[in-house]
Formats: sequence, structure tokens, C-alpha cells
Amino acid sequence: MVEMMQNLIDQIDPYTLQILMNIGIAIIMALGLNLITGVTGQLSLGHAAFMSIGAFTSAILSIHYNLPFSLNLLVAGLTAAFIGALIGFPILRLTGDYLAIATLGFAEILKVIFLNLNITNKALGLSVPPPNTDIPMPFVIFFVALVTIIFMSFIHNSRFGRSLMAIREDEIAAEAMGINATRYKLQAFAVGSFLAGVGGGLYAHVIAYINPSDFGFMKSIDILNMVVLGGLGSIPGAILGASVLASAPEFLRFMQQYRMLVYGALLVFLMVFRPNGLLGGVNFTRLVLKIIGKNKPARAAK
Repeated sequence: MVEMMQNLIDQIDPYTLQILMNIGIAIIMALGLNLITGVTGQLSLGHAAFMSIGAFTSAILSIHYNLPFSLNLLVAGLTAAFIGALIGFPILRLTGDYLAIATLGFAEILKVIFLNLNITNKALGLSVPPPNTDIPMPFVIFFVALVTIIFMSFIHNSRFGRSLMAIREDEIAAEAMGINATRYKLQAFAVGSFLAGVGGGLYAHVIAYINPSDFGFMKSIDILNMVVLGGLGSIPGAILGASVLASAPEFLRFMQQYRMLVYGALLVFLMVFRPNGLLGGVNFTRLVLKIIGKNKPARAAK
């Protein structure tokens, strides 16, 4: 089975494979932030901080303990979730711009801490060894991305997900209906941080080198752009936004000097004509039922 996977990987161009792996990691990251910002309505500008926690945790475990890669990713995600819950307890009482500033401040503080820790090799960063697994890395990333999509679908359709949406629409009304807004927001923040940690662990082993400066403010903005572009609160939207923005810089590489100009103009154009995102406000269940209904054969008249 592993040999068959490796043979399939060998048939794909390495450059294309790298882009696909970047897209898979971006989908995991975008879905985690979509739960926090899109579903719960909590604007976070520090998602890259939890990605860095997962990346450095995974790298340190690989360097010093050589754990199985699956356990490595789990510990990285749980570490990010624990710190997310710890930080989220005081700051999630804030709303709007105040919450955004608090998460941004936490991300910058964490970056400075990593830049001064010996265990993270300070500003020199860490060289990450290959993952301790026989399964090719692309299949690991695609499998984790698929599990994340299924997991998020269950959350959206669960009582927990509907409670988060109620908090997003009107937190006071949600609390009046018996929803503990603080607890639900904290749980959503922990789940989103867990996915960021897992995505960071995958990123560390794909890139094979990490530096605290890689997880700055602009990294958080990139992930937020994926969510906003696809459509806040939409799982297909987050997937599409992550796929477009993770691959766009590579497809625009032929115009190196003007790449970021075109990239920015594309975002502005889409936000003007699709302010809710590419797939924002699209009810896929209703759309599928409508298509199925149209394809049903008409009943014979009596």
C-alpha cells in the first residue's frame, strides 16, 4: 500500500505536489479560523501564533524525542488548543476591535518569546527532520484535510454549531435562550487553535525549516483573507478561498514584479462584486435539492 502511494507521488511533478500540499495545509488553517471568525463571529488576528505553537512543538518533538508522526501532530494540536483556551478565557470576554487587538498583541508577544528562547534556536530557527512515518507526506496532509472537512461539517450541523451561529447573530439573545456564550466561544477558540497547531506541525515538516518570523502578522492576515474571500461561515467557501489564495502566488510567479499588485487587485475586485465572499450566503443543501427536484421526471397528468 505504501509502495503504491509512493509510486503515485513519483508520477506527479514535485512543483505541483508542493502547491497541492500548501493548499491542503491552508485548508486546515482556514477551516480552524472559519470556526472562530466565520461561525462564532470572533475576529482573531493572531491565528498564526497557534500555528507557530504547533510548528515548534512538532519540530522539537521530532528533534529530541523522535515520536511517531501521528502522536507528534496530536501533541502539537493539543498544546495549541491548551494555550488557546488559556489565553481565550480572559480575552474572549472582549468583542469586536478590542478582541482583534488582543489576539494581535498575543501573537506579537509570542513571536518575541520564540525569538529569545534557546529551545527554538532564537532567531536562527530550527531545521526540522523528516517525519517519523512510512506514509508519504502528501497523503498525510490530504487525509488530515479530509478529516478536518468532515469534522467541521458535523460541527456546523450539530447543536454546538447552531449555538455558535446564534452567538454570532446576537450574543445577548443567545444568552437569554440559555446559551453560555463564554463557554461556547472558548470551546470554539480551542478547536480552532487545535487545527492551527496541527496545520503548523504539517507545515514545519513540509518546509523542513521554521523561523519565528515566519508566523508574523501577515501570516494571520493571509489566513483571514482565505476565510473572508471564500465566505464567512461557509465550509466550501473556506476550502475555495484557501485553494485560490494558496496557489495564486505560484500561478502569478511568471509576472514576478507585479505579482502582489495583481494579487491585491484580485482581492479588491472580488470583494467589490462578491462582498459576502465567493460562496458566502450560498445554501448548498437547498441548491442540491433544487437540482435534484429539477431532474425528477414530471408526473403524468391524470
